[in-house]
Amino acid sequence: MQTTFTLAQLADPDTARSEKILRKCVHCGFCTATCPTFVTLGDERDSPRGRIYMIQAMLQGGEAPTATTVRHVDRCLSCLSCMTTCPSGVNYMHLVDHARTHIEKVYARPLGDRLMRRMLGVLMPNPGLFRWAMMLGRLAKPLAKLLPSTSRDAGGATFLRRAHAMLEAVPDRLAPPSPVDRPRTFEATTPRRKRVALMNGCGQQVLAPEVNEATIRLLTRHGVEVVIAEGAGCCGSAVLHIGDTGKALDLARANVAAWLREADGKGLDAIVVNASGCGTTLKDYGHMLADDPEWAERASRVAALAKDVSEVLRDLDIVPVGQPLRADGATPVLAYHAACSMQHGQKLVDPPRALLRGGGFTVRDVPEGHLCCGWAGTYQVLQPELSRRLRDRKVANIERLKPDLIAAGNFGCIGNIAAATGVPMAHTVELLDWVTGGPLPAALEGRGFDLVPLAARAVAAE
Repeated sequence: MQTTFTLAQLADPDTARSEKILRKCVHCGFCTATCPTFVTLGDERDSPRGRIYMIQAMLQGGEAPTATTVRHVDRCLSCLSCMTTCPSGVNYMHLVDHARTHIEKVYARPLGDRLMRRMLGVLMPNPGLFRWAMMLGRLAKPLAKLLPSTSRDAGGATFLRRAHAMLEAVPDRLAPPSPVDRPRTFEATTPRRKRVALMNGCGQQVLAPEVNEATIRLLTRHGVEVVIAEGAGCCGSAVLHIGDTGKALDLARANVAAWLREADGKGLDAIVVNASGCGTTLKDYGHMLADDPEWAERASRVAALAKDVSEVLRDLDIVPVGQPLRADGATPVLAYHAACSMQHGQKLVDPPRALLRGGGFTVRDVPEGHLCCGWAGTYQVLQPELSRRLRDRKVANIERLKPDLIAAGNFGCIGNIAAATGVPMAHTVELLDWVTGGPLPAALEGRGFDLVPLAARAVAAE
């Protein structure tokens, strides 16, 4: 792509990086075939290639973008499927993040849009406030039926439609705060092999605390000491994706400081992340803080330590204590949903599948597995109609496999998909924890699943 940025524009580091990204694009269009919004809407402006043209015009023009440009950039899920497909190595993730930041600086959004985004930016990174919001949401949930469920703009939504989506997403049951989410150290229950920090996240603490609990049991059972670092919190992705880069960088700095205190103190072999969306952001800290001379080197150290939990587990020789079985004695068929942030953001394709197969499950890949389920953090609220269409498409593809259960490595995907299907769904670490001696995941209770000790299974086979 040919660009015409001025020298003054290129003096800005973000613009200079975006210009290099833009010049890599050859307009081949491969990205359109795998972009969820283009596949759904059929509008070139809702494809990565179309957005790249609009972003170039917006950044080069030096003027506030039009409402049309903002609408189409807003519809991007940041699923990064286009980056997996792109033969030219276009770093669309960094480009669209810069575009969002630019929009928030120069574009005057409608009042309702500003209020919704500001509310999400306050609630999402703060587990305490988010929990209170969920509790209040449970009281207000019956009112959702009084709010509109559609809007005139097929890809956008009114404030009330977004409020409807927020209330729909409130879980019927909210688990109490988990004691494992407080700063402390969990000793390995077998001879220690590694010491790691666990990123316990923000929304996951409220919506799925069982994931951190299962992760700690699983790791400590396999010789890993786990620390929840004082001062660590939200990774910053929730606010980064709505254009609040300043707040995202502040959250990143707090995390970097907290984890390096541990690394420089007793040492860390890894910073373990069990929400793949957070993992993609952590691994990008070196880029996010590259222009901060005080934090750039430290951020790169943290990014190098960041590992998805599946990356750590594959080196630990996970051995199940039993064989998972259905009520009829057959091996459960498991549909593995590869979260976008896992397969496209972190390029982790085989480790989770291999671990689940090693745990005794028959693993099946979901048709159109490269397409997003529609969760994408705040997207479920900000683009509810598109999110719902993508979720329904994902669920239909999963149910085509007729699986006994579904697994994924991102709590947001789990909550989104599970709300639309009767097939039980659990996090990968919950299933691995179960087959190595932990409790049956709550989602599988009363579903006829059993874990037969391997010794008993061998005797029965004889």
